Amino acid sequence: MDAQSAVTTCYRHPKVESHVRCTRCDRYMCPDCMREASVGHQCVDCVKEGARSIRRARTAFGGRITAVPIVTYVLLGLNVAAYLGELVRPGLVRRFDMLGAVPPGYLPEGVAYGEWYRLLTSGFLHLLPDEGIGVVHIVMNMASLWTIGRVVEAQLGRVRYLALYLLSLLGGSVLEMLISPDARAVGASGAIFGLGAAYYVLARRLGFGMSEVNRYMTGLLLWLVLSSWFASWQGHLGGLLTGGAVALAYAYAPRDGRRVLVQTGACVGLLVLLVVLAWAKATQLTGGAV
Repeated sequence: MDAQSAVTTCYRHPKVESHVRCTRCDRYMCPDCMREASVGHQCVDCVKEGARSIRRARTAFGGRITAVPIVTYVLLGLNVAAYLGELVRPGLVRRFDMLGAVPPGYLPEGVAYGEWYRLLTSGFLHLLPDEGIGVVHIVMNMASLWTIGRVVEAQLGRVRYLALYLLSLLGGSVLEMLISPDARAVGASGAIFGLGAAYYVLARRLGFGMSEVNRYMTGLLLWLVLSSWFASWQGHLGGLLTGGAVALAYAYAPRDGRRVLVQTGACVGLLVLLVVLAWAKATQLTGGAV
């Protein structure tokens, strides 16, 4: 055998001479394709394959562990952006607030007349500076979202957290429509109360500092009563009940291969229930003309 035939080259770069083998696949690799491993060196392909096979860490409720509460930041940004839009064009509030249906004799308007988007858009609007408690409305809601949202997102992961937030928001709007269909309402409070209920349920499941958690829940319920003087208690209560129901499904789903199925099924079932209730109310309000 001559010297030329004994030359070994990198499996990715055939023109580059190489004398080091990957400890995993035993192929020759050049310095550019070489990655340090716990024992020896591995090629880039084996490193990628190994990374895919590593099971990602999960929270106690099945969500992926995340260090940055991206969803909370995005929700904060959307609420603030919507409020700035209101300041520029106040008419946006009447166009996108929560309204089941106007009383008879007025031009058709509201969810019952096909404006279903109001069930969600109303949750990103807040009172203007010259209305009710004014700027305090958005400040208190965003402070609560910042405080509780980051904790709940860390426990649930991004997908479950977002589903909880949106379902709580929707639950508040639907209860508002069922009880006070002709009242106009805005605010993220329904979703915030849902996060509060979830925080309580998750903390009880994990057994964390229950004296502090119980005090928090007592304060939340007290705020539910007090806020009824100047805000939509129906939206608050709807969000609280919906968030609590979603959190119970998250917290007590079996910790095996069925967990995702149970949690997803609970969210989808709750979504269907809320839509059916809103549809039934819309049909009642319009005399079946929906």
